[in-house]
Amino acid sequence: MQPFTVLTAIAAPLPWADVNTDDICPAPGASSVARKPGGRDILRDRSRMGLNAFAAYRWDDNGDPNPAFVLNQEPFDRAQILISGENFGCGSSREMAVWCLIGIGIRCIIAPSFGDIFHNNCVRNSLLPVRLAPETVHRLTTTATARPGVPFTVDLVEQVVVDPDGATVAFAMGEYQRHLLLSGLDETAATLTRLERIEAHEAAYTAERPWLDGAQI
Repeated sequence: MQPFTVLTAIAAPLPWADVNTDDICPAPGASSVARKPGGRDILRDRSRMGLNAFAAYRWDDNGDPNPAFVLNQEPFDRAQILISGENFGCGSSREMAVWCLIGIGIRCIIAPSFGDIFHNNCVRNSLLPVRLAPETVHRLTTTATARPGVPFTVDLVEQVVVDPDGATVAFAMGEYQRHLLLSGLDETAATLTRLERIEAHEAAYTAERPWLDGAQI
């Protein structure tokens, strides 16, 4: 996976509370993408899954772009940062919601709070979820709306968000989650970095209890 260190990019304002994973990655019955010929194949193909991101809002029933949706508007259609409301990513545990966002280029989401499973899925896929106070998120949303295209910076090394005027606000992240993102590791890859120590522990354990070696339980 791509490590996340420092990102300077356009931020798109999506000031909705309780954006759920069905909004982000709608099921076939709610997706005009899926209703097209071969559309269900897209929902199974991670490399094309971005087409289904916010499909009920991005596309009309004919599959044409909805100009009212912020991610279809210039310059927000190039955004890599999404600023949204509280409880972002609530609902089901579908990891495809994160894959959809990555598929349209989103690398960071700033919100007051996140659904727990969604938050963990973000970290596992190198998408940075940043929790900030509601009043701070409101200020950043206002700035992104009033000054479209002016870049924001999200610095995971220093754990700060920098607005277009240079003002910084700190955010917190668990050290292990931060390590995964900075290193571009999922949990399996992180475990494999400790493989030598794991094997040494298992060898020592077996040496102390040789009767367990090869035992059938």
